Amino acid sequence: MSEKKATVHWEGRGKTGQGKVSTETDALKGYPYGFASRFETDKRGTNPEELLGAAHAACFTMAFSFACDKAGFGTSAVDTNASVRLVQQGEGFGIDRIALTMQASVPGITEEQFQQIAQSAKAGCPVSKALGGVPEITLVATLKK
Repeated sequence: MSEKKATVHWEGRGKTGQGKVSTETDALKGYPYGFASRFETDKRGTNPEELLGAAHAACFTMAFSFACDKAGFGTSAVDTNASVRLVQQGEGFGIDRIALTMQASVPGITEEQFQQIAQSAKAGCPVSKALGGVPEITLVATLKK
């Protein structure tokens, strides 16, 4: 149904190399990333975990809003944060946790309905499904009145 594309160009070796990430929509166009923006505190570039978190938060948020619509509730505002944890595993690295935190205003919904729809959206969004190998994906959902 839909296929989206991104490209990366890398120059140099390992820790001293530098990459540039681009997306077909030009939302990212030659955006830098490298060792310092991934493993240190360099904020002049991005990193795969940050991009993964943004993709997961965006996908979950849309899935939640669509699920609310389907249940007869309109979302007036949804704010989602994603925290992706990269840890050393043996000689390499792995993502062992993604923590989603969402606050939403959904007029007329009960807390029970809200939580059920939120958990269902987390489990059903395409990015959550694609991340099935991540051992822990959590969601704290808060209904704003």
